[in-house]
Amino acid sequence: MKYGINSFVIAGLALMALSCAQNSSTGNADVKMPQVVNNVEVATAVIKEVPQDETYTTTVQAYVTNNVVPQSGSRIKKINVEIGDFVRVGQVLAEMDQANLQQTRLKLANDSTELGRLKELYAQGGISKSDFEQVQLAYNVSKTQYENLVENTILRSPVNGVITARNYDAGDMYAMSSPIFTVQQITPVKLLVAISETDYTKVKKGDSVQVTADALPGRTFTGKVDRIYPTIDPATHTFTVEVVVQNSDRALRPGMFARAHVTFAVNKSIVIPDSGIMKLQGSGQKSVFVLNSDNTVSSRVVTVGRHYEGQYEILSGLSEGEQVVVKGFSSLKSGSEVNVISK
Repeated sequence: MKYGINSFVIAGLALMALSCAQNSSTGNADVKMPQVVNNVEVATAVIKEVPQDETYTTTVQAYVTNNVVPQSGSRIKKINVEIGDFVRVGQVLAEMDQANLQQTRLKLANDSTELGRLKELYAQGGISKSDFEQVQLAYNVSKTQYENLVENTILRSPVNGVITARNYDAGDMYAMSSPIFTVQQITPVKLLVAISETDYTKVKKGDSVQVTADALPGRTFTGKVDRIYPTIDPATHTFTVEVVVQNSDRALRPGMFARAHVTFAVNKSIVIPDSGIMKLQGSGQKSVFVLNSDNTVSSRVVTVGRHYEGQYEILSGLSEGEQVVVKGFSSLKSGSEVNVISK
């Protein structure tokens, strides 16, 4: 009998324990875990003037490069300039042997005298027209030969420029293997800039271009588009633009590494800080978190344009006045509630 009473006690205690466990379980089901609210900073999408520009690397080139050579082989009698000398157009650079020039000068003088004598006879009817024209032709041929020899014996600079190469010394026999001098015009200089074919219709002759050179830190030169090449390179899908810089102080020199900053236009576009742009993993798409009126956020895909001064131009996906998260979005997802700590 005592054994039976103990059994009832034990059974009662078990029922009480089960009841408490059920009550505890029911109570926990009614408790909700608090939602984490992220602190974020936002910025407003505004419309600004966005320069449609690009910077290209290139090399400074002489505006004109002339190789100074005589027409035929001859001995060099005199060298008048050295590498690095600045020369003026028409300045004598070198003189070749003048033996042929002297002979041609004498023949020209003789033909000139003969032409003058026969001209008087022809006027008086003393010679036929055909005989006079034959003498006149001989004079013209001698004159042309003389002028050609003068040009190829007394070598002059064809441009205002600088001597960048001298390949012979006085006394050498010029053998037509390389030019005696190379003269480069560096006021102005030019730059050949390869621009993407997508910008072909945006570039206009006369457009201003800002040029900088690594060798001249802190200086910016202004040039203009002087020529637009009419074909597209099928390998690089670029076209060439020739930019001319006046370079009046001769600071830019051929061969310098340079950067050409080209501004195609200025657009009025929506811009936001670049810190608000997220790149979607596995794609080239960009997105932002837009703040809703109920302090939640929505993810939205946007199309970006130019990046400048810490901002991105937004081509599509945002409207003026909308607010985007620029800080604190690392754990956000669409529908997340946020606490805006600054705007």
